[in-house]
Amino acid sequence: MGDSFKSGDLWSFSPQANLTVNLICRDEYYDRKFPYGNGERDYDDNHHRFIFFGKGVVEVMRSLDMDVDILHGHDWQAGLVPLFLRAAEDRYSTNLAIRTVHTIHNIAFQGLFPMRSFYRTNLPEELMGIDGVEYFGQVSSMKAGILFADRVTTVSPQYAQEIQTAEFGCGLEGVIQTRVEDLIGLINGIDTAVWNPATDPQIPAPYTAADLAGKQLCRAELLKTHGFDPQFKGPIFGMVCRLTEQKGVQLVLENQAFFEREAVKLIILGGGSPELEARVQRLAKALPDRVAHSAVLNEKLSHLVEAGSDFFLMPSLFEPCGLNQMYSQAYGTVPVVTKVGGLVNTVVDFEESPEYGTGIMIEPDAAGVGAGIDRAFALYQDTKTYQKVQRRGMLTDFSWDRAALAYEEFYASEV
Repeated sequence: MGDSFKSGDLWSFSPQANLTVNLICRDEYYDRKFPYGNGERDYDDNHHRFIFFGKGVVEVMRSLDMDVDILHGHDWQAGLVPLFLRAAEDRYSTNLAIRTVHTIHNIAFQGLFPMRSFYRTNLPEELMGIDGVEYFGQVSSMKAGILFADRVTTVSPQYAQEIQTAEFGCGLEGVIQTRVEDLIGLINGIDTAVWNPATDPQIPAPYTAADLAGKQLCRAELLKTHGFDPQFKGPIFGMVCRLTEQKGVQLVLENQAFFEREAVKLIILGGGSPELEARVQRLAKALPDRVAHSAVLNEKLSHLVEAGSDFFLMPSLFEPCGLNQMYSQAYGTVPVVTKVGGLVNTVVDFEESPEYGTGIMIEPDAAGVGAGIDRAFALYQDTKTYQKVQRRGMLTDFSWDRAALAYEEFYASEV
């Protein structure tokens, strides 16, 4: 049988008027340094942890007699919640929520557990099969959320289309295809209280689209921090990401000749795959006057890279939504991004759309990255056009004020 839920497992507080936050607490499950794994691999008891969490969510709703319009869960961690909800409604002959929504942030992470863990759910045995939560002999909580929520959302319209295909569906494309009529993509927003060059306390100087003087100070500080001449006049390419194949770091490395040939700087912030990290470090060692790498993700330095760079490289092989391309535009740093996922929905190529362009779109391969950085280099020489593209990005509204409107419209259509 599964764990029982007790009143001591719930903490509630009200951070502001008309808002109550309920926390599911169980020290042996959740009092850990990292939420999902130890940094190298997932925790072995994640099936216990998140089955308990899902049950706890539903029990809180029932015990507090909540009048819920929509229960909205995210990713595999909450994938079983729609099933727990409807099972509890049947068990107690009550209505706990009118509708359920499951959001897919990254379908590559599927919450796969041994089939024996199903018995901890206390769900009907018929849900163990292929038409239920079974996925190649395991329990998939992501599959459960996709199949059994009333509506399914992703974090961008493009990603909603992509996960219906074998290339991006990570084996769940067939499951997604059964829910196409209930699937919608909604773009995320950025926290403009944190990511705003006009008010950001983590950068050397504030600036706006109307007055970019502060960006030049940020640029000089970025160069100085990485041992470069702060008076350098050529373009600076920045990257902030985990060094993984998904992020396309290898595609940049395959264009080493560009960084050898042109008077540019490449500043990379982030660690990850030991192999890719070693390759980046070798490039920095081979071109110490052109390339700098810091393996530790540092919040203040990530703000400086966004503020001080002229171009932001984001050559992802897949990107459900992405935030850095939005940060970059807000900070007047022209993004060079691949034609995948949310990047398609948030960046407009300046050559394809001269009047509205905010960045450079490229194909997700080494040749595409090479063409993109060549285009960026040429754009930087055309100061007038570069500044137009730069300012358009800064004036684009990526805030949650905008993003929330789409969610409000979606919720209103469901109840």
